[in-house]
Amino acid sequence: MNLVILGAPGSGKGTQAARIAEREKIRHISTGDLLRDAVARGTGIGKRVAGIMTAGQLVPDDIVLNLLRETLANAAERKRFNGWILDGYPRTARQAEALEDVLGKTGDTIDAVIYIELDPEVVVNRLSNRRTCVSCKAVYHLVNNPPAVEGTCDACGGKIVLRDDDKPETIRKRLEVYKKETLPILSLYEKHHTVHRVDGSKPIEEVTSDIAGLIGV
Repeated sequence: MNLVILGAPGSGKGTQAARIAEREKIRHISTGDLLRDAVARGTGIGKRVAGIMTAGQLVPDDIVLNLLRETLANAAERKRFNGWILDGYPRTARQAEALEDVLGKTGDTIDAVIYIELDPEVVVNRLSNRRTCVSCKAVYHLVNNPPAVEGTCDACGGKIVLRDDDKPETIRKRLEVYKKETLPILSLYEKHHTVHRVDGSKPIEEVTSDIAGLIGV
């Protein structure tokens, strides 16, 4: 089973991708994780993108696509797992079309697309309540997962802060970019694949259960 999961920042798509992957024993392929791993291992691609990522810039499409192509073609991983769920890619219609070309060469097809729907103001509320430890990068949520001591990381005792990316004004800008660049992918996918829409405002367990029911597992 090969799946693509889409959703706005803060929709919970990363969490759901990991849960579905574990539940169905398929690979959770996160392009963000792949890039960070490449940097940590000092691979050729990792060396190319390290400076780009440190500067907070977007990694060029061709680099991400090459990394994704290598990952999907990995023979050992293809034997180990019976499919994958792709998280964080594609982000634009152009990337979606490039992905189809890659899949044509690996012999894979997308069985279904999962789109997690969530009201933009719910996204703003979720992310603006998120706090991150400046030392160990542990993530907390002031409502759903607060630290035991206000302002202090449970794991290492470091200071937890509101990242610039999680400030309401920044989140709204990210949502505008998402609306402009990523949402059009849905129209493209609806022409060629089955698209399942899921209510992302429900509790995590319910969203997972809804996804599992829609994809027939």
